Amino acid sequence: MRRGLLPVVALCAATLAGCAADAVRQSGLEGIDHIVVIYAENRSFDHLYGRFPGAEGIAQASAEQMTQLDLDGRPLPYLPATYSGGKAVAGLPTAGLPNAPFRIDAPPINGRFDQVLPSPWHLYYQNREQIAGGRNNKFVALADVGAWVMGNFDGSRMKVWKWAQEYTLADHFFMGAFGGSFLNHQWLICACTPQDRDAPATLRPTLDAQGNLARKPGSPKSVLDGPVQLQDGRASPDGYLVNTAQPPYQPSGIVPAPGKLDYADPAQHPAPAQNSKTIGDTLSAKSVSWVWYAGGWNEALADGRREPTEKRAVIYARGAESPIFQPHHQPFNYFARFAPGTGDRAAHLQDEQEFLAAADRGTLPQVAFLKPAGRYTEHPAYTDLMSGDEHIDMVLTRLKNSPQWPHMAVIVTYDENGGFWDHLPPPSGPGWSDRWGPGTRIPTLVVSPYARRGYVDKTVYDTTSILKFITRRFDLEPLPGVRANAGDLSGAFDFRQ
Repeated sequence: MRRGLLPVVALCAATLAGCAADAVRQSGLEGIDHIVVIYAENRSFDHLYGRFPGAEGIAQASAEQMTQLDLDGRPLPYLPATYSGGKAVAGLPTAGLPNAPFRIDAPPINGRFDQVLPSPWHLYYQNREQIAGGRNNKFVALADVGAWVMGNFDGSRMKVWKWAQEYTLADHFFMGAFGGSFLNHQWLICACTPQDRDAPATLRPTLDAQGNLARKPGSPKSVLDGPVQLQDGRASPDGYLVNTAQPPYQPSGIVPAPGKLDYADPAQHPAPAQNSKTIGDTLSAKSVSWVWYAGGWNEALADGRREPTEKRAVIYARGAESPIFQPHHQPFNYFARFAPGTGDRAAHLQDEQEFLAAADRGTLPQVAFLKPAGRYTEHPAYTDLMSGDEHIDMVLTRLKNSPQWPHMAVIVTYDENGGFWDHLPPPSGPGWSDRWGPGTRIPTLVVSPYARRGYVDKTVYDTTSILKFITRRFDLEPLPGVRANAGDLSGAFDFRQ
C-alpha cells in the first residue's frame, strides 16, 4: 500500500493547488474560507466589456437603447460635443458623430488607456432618469459631458480582461443603487441609504411633478447647445443622503475644527454618524474575521489630522506623489461603531499595504474588502484605465500566489457606472428593485480555484448579491436591504456537491 500511495503523494505535492481546488469543489460552499472583494470605480459593462465574447454586449443593444433622445424627447440627429465646464473640449471630436455608441480608442477620438479622460456625472436623480424605464436612451441628455457617455473601449487590451477569460465574468450584474460612488459604497456594506434628517434646505434638490430634478433657469433647451443645468442636492427632500457627503471622522474632505483633529468640522455639515447595521456588524456577531483595507489609508489619516490652516497633500490631492485618497469611498468611516478611538476602528479599518503583506503571509481575514487608492481605481478625471488595470492584475497575482488561494474566492467589481451608457435594463419589480436601485450594469468577475472556467454567468445580480454571498457562506443574520430575488453568486462557481 505504501509503495502504491507514493506516486499519488508525489503527484499531489507537485500539483497541490489543483488537488486542493478539486477538494473545495467537492465540498461545496463551506470550502471557501476566504472572500476578497476588490472595489474599482466608475465604468459600465458596455464601456469596458461590451465586446467580450459570449457576453450580452453592445451588439445586442436595440435601436431604441442606442438612439439617444434630446431634452425634448426627440431623437438627436447626431451626437453633441463633449463638454467640460459647459464648454466643448478641444481634441475630443464627438460633435456630429452618429447617434450611437462609439469607440474611444479608435478614430476619430484615438483615446489611450493611459490617458486621463473626462468623468461624466454619476448622480442619483440623473441616473434614474437616464435609465428611462429600461430604455437607456437619455444618457446624453442627462449628462454634463454631452456625447462622452456613449464612449467605450475595446477592453481586450486590459490585463483584467484576461482574468475574465480564464475565470467567470458576470454579465448581468447591476450597481446596487442609482447614482454615484458614495451611495454605492454604502450599499456594498449595508444595503442601505444613509440619512441626514437635519440637512439644510440648501443641500436638498428641487424636483418636478414627475420626481425628476427641476432645470435651472436658462438651462439649454437642447443638449446640442450645451449640458442641462439641474437643481440638485446631496440629500433627498425627505433627508436621505443620495449624493456625496463627507464622513464625520478623519480622513474627511472637511477639515477638522481647531483642536479636534480626529473629526470633520461639524459647522461644515459632514454626514451625521450612521447607526444602521452593516455586514461588519453581522460578521463580528458570528466572530468571523474581517477588514476593510484602503490604499493610502495611513497617509490619509495623518493628512486629515492636520490643523485646518495647513494644506493637505493626500486627501483629494492630485500631486504626483499623492495616492489621490477619496474619503467618500470609505463607507465604514461614516458609522459610529468605527469612530476614532474605538477598538473596532483599529481592528477593521486598515491600509492596503497590510492587505498585501497578509496575502503574502497567508494571514488574510476570512472576509477582506480592498479599496485601492484613488490613483488605482480607474476613476476618470483623476486617473486612467491602465494604472488601475495593472494594479488589480498585481493584486490578483499576489492572491493567486498566496498560501490561502486554494480556499479563496475573489470578487472584482465596480462601485457604479460612472455615468457611462449601458444598454441592458436593470431588473425591476417586487423583490428586484426599490426606491434606491438597482442602477446601471457594471463589470464583475469571480476569480477562484473553484470558479467556473472560461464562463459568462447570466444570472441577475446586483451589489447586494455580494452581501448575500457572504451571509450565506458564514450563516450570518441577513441585512434587510438585500434584494430578495438577486442571485447570491453561486452561479459563478463549480460546486460538485
